[in-house]
Amino acid sequence: MPIPSFRTRFVLIQTSHAGNVGAAARAMKVMGFDDLVLVAPRWANVLRREETIQRASGALDVLEKARIVETLDEALDGMTHLCATAMTPRDFGPPTRTPREHFDLLLKKERLAHEPQGQEAEKTSNLEPGQGIAFLFGSERFGMRNEDVYRCHVALSIPTNPKFGSLNLGAALQVIAYDWRLALGGYGVQAATAPPVLADVPQVAGMLAHLEQALTAIGFLDPAAPKKLMPRLNALFNRAELTQEEIHILRGVAKAMLETAEKAKG
Repeated sequence: MPIPSFRTRFVLIQTSHAGNVGAAARAMKVMGFDDLVLVAPRWANVLRREETIQRASGALDVLEKARIVETLDEALDGMTHLCATAMTPRDFGPPTRTPREHFDLLLKKERLAHEPQGQEAEKTSNLEPGQGIAFLFGSERFGMRNEDVYRCHVALSIPTNPKFGSLNLGAALQVIAYDWRLALGGYGVQAATAPPVLADVPQVAGMLAHLEQALTAIGFLDPAAPKKLMPRLNALFNRAELTQEEIHILRGVAKAMLETAEKAKG
């Protein structure tokens, strides 16, 4: 089943520390999100403050695109699903769930809602666009107001150490952004180097012949009674799936063995 498309927005309400805005931008960018809205932050110029820029650490494009609004209503324009982030359970309001639990439920519901039925299956090829999910974060000192939590569909609670659940705003946003990106499919791990090139059969055969010559030269292999040494080495190297670079290394070893054997004769 395809994953429904969502527009994703992160909303920071009355943020008081400029550094947290920069940290939020950085956390968003590494997870592939860039829609950031600030509601009545402490600093009117928070997006240009030095601390914000330093903590963003390369996510300046997110800061440049970010918007500052006066009310939460403005920040939620176009959003269809609201997620509060409330670490303190409330006896009234939306259900409290962990991010992964809620994302699984949300995506399952959306898949079922858009699953083609009967003859309509042949006509339906794309999901309806325009769905918007917003993650709301309250001020560092007081968290989210009850009235803001009540208007949300869910209160997300990050499972933390019961004895110490205090999370920095940037860290909390990073966890939720990661879980949401994972739910949407995630990113593959990018290799630091190019994939190795395996040696072909002639290269392995050439290396084995070179090694056989070297083993004979140092007296390890008796040509008159070789038994099954070379076939066993052949099987060993086949299991190892040698790369071309490894072939070069082994041939270098064989060359050094031959040179040492030649010197020993002299």
